[in-house]
Amino acid sequence: MTEPNSTVASPPRNDKHIKDKDRPKLKVLAFHGYRQNGAVFRAKIGSFRKAVSKYVQLTFFSAPHKVVNEDESDEDSRSWWFNAEDNSFSGKCLGGPAIGFEDTLQLIETVVKENGPFDGFMGFSQGACLVGILAAMQQKGYLPYTFQFAIFASGFRSGSLVHKGFYDEDINLPSLHVYGESDSIIPKEMSESLINLFNKPVVAEHSGGHYVACSGSIKDAYLDFLHERYQDIIEKGKNGDGKDS
Repeated sequence: MTEPNSTVASPPRNDKHIKDKDRPKLKVLAFHGYRQNGAVFRAKIGSFRKAVSKYVQLTFFSAPHKVVNEDESDEDSRSWWFNAEDNSFSGKCLGGPAIGFEDTLQLIETVVKENGPFDGFMGFSQGACLVGILAAMQQKGYLPYTFQFAIFASGFRSGSLVHKGFYDEDINLPSLHVYGESDSIIPKEMSESLINLFNKPVVAEHSGGHYVACSGSIKDAYLDFLHERYQDIIEKGKNGDGKDS
């Protein structure tokens, strides 16, 4: 599941970012969107993977619930939970159930135990919604593991009734939120509703739609955010004060 370090192939940038290709990486667990799976998500975000490869080692995995494709395709479509009785999911659905959510929590705990610990979580669409729930659960002390930052692409609050209570307090977690101004699947107002839960969120808006953008100022936003996380987590962790021992 873990992306091998051999994928780090981009040349050093002439900027403030660290150039030592052998340095340790931030470990990040990636959560795909609805009707995707870990392999599909990995393939779709090649630009993002390349952009952050100097800082991040990504681990991809698939949601536990298979989505029945109406077109009868062979694609292994997955969902983290369903919010309709017909085992489907829509981010715009309010007041629905969260069918299979407990199975997802158990899977994440297993993945973290076997492949972690992870410094951060990153998610797209339903996966970003899930990362937001996990951040809220961590804030309340409900998780058996911890993560130190979160990256959201087209994130939103879950409308499932069982999740409503998670959103009743501010979340103290460094967070980067990226969304598309033209996103019709998860309109920016939905992303802004999630953003408002976080203390001091970093926000980057692009003009496109429902995808993980990674060009121009959006790419810079990822790199700046991860540069700060790298300094806080890895450089300061060398001997506890950020100085070389």
